[in-house]
Amino acid sequence: MSIRSGRPPAWSYWVVLPSFVLVWALIAWLIQSPLLPTPLNVLDTLLRESASGDLWHHLGATLGRVVVAFILSMLLGTTIGIVMGRSQTTNALFDPLLVLLLNLPALVTIILMYVWFGLVEVAAVMAVVINKVPNVAVTVREGARSLDYRLEEMATVYELTRSQRFREVWVPQLFPYLMAATRGGLALIWKIVLVVELLGRSSGVGFRLHMAFQVFDVAAILAYSLAFIAVVQLIELAILQPLERRSSRWRQPETAHA
Repeated sequence: MSIRSGRPPAWSYWVVLPSFVLVWALIAWLIQSPLLPTPLNVLDTLLRESASGDLWHHLGATLGRVVVAFILSMLLGTTIGIVMGRSQTTNALFDPLLVLLLNLPALVTIILMYVWFGLVEVAAVMAVVINKVPNVAVTVREGARSLDYRLEEMATVYELTRSQRFREVWVPQLFPYLMAATRGGLALIWKIVLVVELLGRSSGVGFRLHMAFQVFDVAAILAYSLAFIAVVQLIELAILQPLERRSSRWRQPETAHA
């Protein structure tokens, strides 16, 4: 039995989510409890927080931490991954440390950073970076190991400089792995940043969720969560998905002739 290729119908994207909202509204209307506000109550809270400026202040603080931690994690993780992937000796030396960091719980890292450096911004960002770098390094390392040696030989024949070799030979082959590290990195960094803010910052979505939890303000918890999800989804649709399509474009001619 063959599987038909192509995109699913447009309406299929608008079935489950609206149905979930309707079920949520029905259950909230039936139980009439502040612990489960209706979608309209959550929307009203979201609009009030937005009008007061609190929503934008806390979202901005969280996004700032995410951007800084993401850039540092990608730079460090990519460098480490390439070096380990291209050198067996380096990989043998540092692989045990990489495995240790991969299995170190994020909560432990956050607590240690705050204990050692205090409740400061640097400690918060460092905690996120330390948790993310190993994941990026492992992904990029696999890409560095799979580089086509024939292209390396061609680069040697044409006497490409180190920078040309990196730009013209390595980057195109590593791009799918970098995209995988990027998408997985953002998904992980968002979560860790919220925990960092909850435990030791005075701003950000995580801090606001913590304050709402103290008074059992479920409407505020859901409002900030939905705003946060909307920002993440916007980044996914506007940046990550176009980049992913670009990274897999080279496969399309081959697929077409298969």
